[in-house]
Amino acid sequence: MGPGNEFDMVRLMMAQWGALAVDIGDDAAVLRALSREIVATGRELIVSTDACVEGTHFLRGWLTPHEIGARAVAAALSDLAAMGARADAVLFAFVVPDLWRASLVDIADGTAQVVRPTGAKIVGGNLSHGRTFSLTTTVIGSTLHAVARRGAQTGDRLLVTGSLGGPGQAVAALYAGHEPAAWARGRFASPVPRLREGMALALAGVHAMLDISDGLAADARHLAAASGVRLRIDAACIPIGPQVDVVAALQSGEEYELLIAASVTVATQLCERWREQFDVSLTDVGEVVGVQSEGAVEIVGLPDPDVRVEFIVGHDHFTE
Repeated sequence: MGPGNEFDMVRLMMAQWGALAVDIGDDAAVLRALSREIVATGRELIVSTDACVEGTHFLRGWLTPHEIGARAVAAALSDLAAMGARADAVLFAFVVPDLWRASLVDIADGTAQVVRPTGAKIVGGNLSHGRTFSLTTTVIGSTLHAVARRGAQTGDRLLVTGSLGGPGQAVAALYAGHEPAAWARGRFASPVPRLREGMALALAGVHAMLDISDGLAADARHLAAASGVRLRIDAACIPIGPQVDVVAALQSGEEYELLIAASVTVATQLCERWREQFDVSLTDVGEVVGVQSEGAVEIVGLPDPDVRVEFIVGHDHFTE
């Protein structure tokens, strides 16, 4: 790379990434080793892109620059986890207003913190000036057993990783001008992509899976619609965080936990052995109760049956 402000900023970020960054500087990345392995082993290539935009996904005062970088990458990697894939490569596209230039090093450090333990490499991207900060992350992964959201079958059990409600509680507090509880803020600011868990679930033979980015109620409806089935979720079984009510947990978006449909046999085996492998919980929250062309979700066991659960996107990116 030659001289210039843009390339100076790239060099600053590369200094933070260190050995994570490989072959950056050409017009495009060449993934020779990955391509050869995919062909040799019969793995499937999994690719996803996720954008993190100031004013839509966060307000600047809510998060540190380090957290902004870490959170953006975690959200993208969660899409690989939902397919049962490992992470192989990452690309970043930055739009950087002048006021954000001094924060780039910390943002890059945050991205590195999340990418490093996955074994993936940062292989390129783009840097542009603009009025609103955004970080778009493209992730490339691979798997021997890709899991889609369209495979749920009648009789399957519904499983959920982790405890829900933290991000929704944190965002509500931040909008109200309050400091969120530490657990809730941590779940919002520092989500953990469930990559190892997703790969294990895929290898176990689960039928369908997706990450809970829009809220459990909304994403359950996405799974039901994709699979053409009807789901029944028992609210009393939903794993909720401290001081979170169950309706809020059903509607809390940007959880980045996994919702899974699996046969009774596989679900039972997973729940019995899960804690031997993973620190995060795995909870049975319901079942697939039948076929329905457009999909549907029924919530039972609410403490107040008159309470209405909104089956809307937890964080609608096109709603002011």
